Amino acid sequence: MNILLAGLITGILFGFFLQKGRVLRYDKQLGALRLKDFIIVKFMLSHIIVAMIGVYLLYDLGLVKLSIKPAIVGGVALGGLLFGVGWALLGYCPGTSLGALGEGRWDALWGILGMLVGAGLYAEAYPFMKATVLTWGNFGKITIPQALGINHWLVIGLVVAAAAYLLFIIEKHEQKEPAA
Repeated sequence: MNILLAGLITGILFGFFLQKGRVLRYDKQLGALRLKDFIIVKFMLSHIIVAMIGVYLLYDLGLVKLSIKPAIVGGVALGGLLFGVGWALLGYCPGTSLGALGEGRWDALWGILGMLVGAGLYAEAYPFMKATVLTWGNFGKITIPQALGINHWLVIGLVVAAAAYLLFIIEKHEQKEPAA
């Protein structure tokens, strides 16, 4: 029960931050897809950095165990393609469609319906995919630091540095752009 409660609280907080970060707005989603508005990129990069540091800190302290999923290129490519097409068609990704519905945007129901239909189709197609797509480029349960044979904090440091540089470049670019 504690795990469910922690998940509920985390989900509510993430939804709150999505709303406060203005990433639930359709114009922000469209701007991100058109590479015109980088608020979603900045929001997600900052959350990825915080989560990456937090998860590995908790892991190193022995407070959590990692549940590494297999790195399967075929599944990732197909899933990324479906995610991207759905986002481009609807203007919401799964998390933002739920948040947008919470803000009263009824068009987000299409995204939620799409997620449910997609989950059902995936369940039906799974036996076929297990023997085909989900075998293409299967590297097993491995992380980037394991594949490189280096400490995870080195990879985290490099990702944080790259993300910080990208955020800096985005900020400089946005300061040059005239306000719309």
